[in-house]
Amino acid sequence: MATYTTVADLDLAGISALYSLTGLALEPLAGGAANSSFRATSDQGTHVLTILDNHDHASALRLAEHTEALFSLGLPTVEIVRNAAGDSVSLLDGKPILLKSWIPGRSVDELPPDLLPAAGALLARLHMLPTDRVPQLPAGTRRLSPAHEAAIVDFPDREFAAWLTARLAAVRDREAGLPPRAQVISHGDVFTDNLVVRPTGDLALLDWETVSLDSDLLDLGMTLLGLANAGGRLDAGRAALIVDGYTKTRPLTPADLAALPDHTEHAALIIAFHRYHRHNIRFPNPAKAVIHREMIAFVDSLEGAGR
Repeated sequence: MATYTTVADLDLAGISALYSLTGLALEPLAGGAANSSFRATSDQGTHVLTILDNHDHASALRLAEHTEALFSLGLPTVEIVRNAAGDSVSLLDGKPILLKSWIPGRSVDELPPDLLPAAGALLARLHMLPTDRVPQLPAGTRRLSPAHEAAIVDFPDREFAAWLTARLAAVRDREAGLPPRAQVISHGDVFTDNLVVRPTGDLALLDWETVSLDSDLLDLGMTLLGLANAGGRLDAGRAALIVDGYTKTRPLTPADLAALPDHTEHAALIIAFHRYHRHNIRFPNPAKAVIHREMIAFVDSLEGAGR
């Protein structure tokens, strides 16, 4: 199992000193597959404290830099709170930490239909931002790397390995026949645990760990996977609401829309790999050992989605 930080592991006095906080109390926040986050209440207000369990100092600095840049561009997201020394990232017992603004609102397990167009529009706003205003953006990091793909051949679930290899080859063949797309700023993980429904009814987007330069259609496909997945299958009605909100803000051509199911499948294959690799190879977890198989049903449901 992966090891995360608990409240008992934390030095509250040390954190208070770093950020000049008084009366600090921490409460664990649910969600997050890579880091540990806490609601931090103090005399100075409410914040989110994130312990970057799976980052080194350099990668934490990049995450903070990306978050600050996107906030400065007007995207509804968290604001980084710098420490008393003016640094965006602090180190506590050798681990990098971030303190961020608290966004009032609620998280939901399933975004209500009336908010799905807003989610599509928010993604479109992100894709319209100038790429040169967010420094040091990597390219294509949500995609499977050569090392990832080389690992598939050794998956103990041979049936799944064969399915994943064949599907990746097929979707890449179809994508290869399409004109190249301009790269946009892509979130890569627009799932409900990275959205906050604010009291005003609009949405805020969190967690920029997978931000990169990539295809708008792959990012939109990943969003359909995250928000239009109903019972392990694509809900065409929910998908249409997301796409409608997106295209009213940032139009797509008929050819773009025709190619979207292939990019959505590609997104599902990426998630299928990571779910299997994480829960069966890196951090074996019997409770989640077959969660990757949901993506098989999801991909099957795409057959009638315009391909």
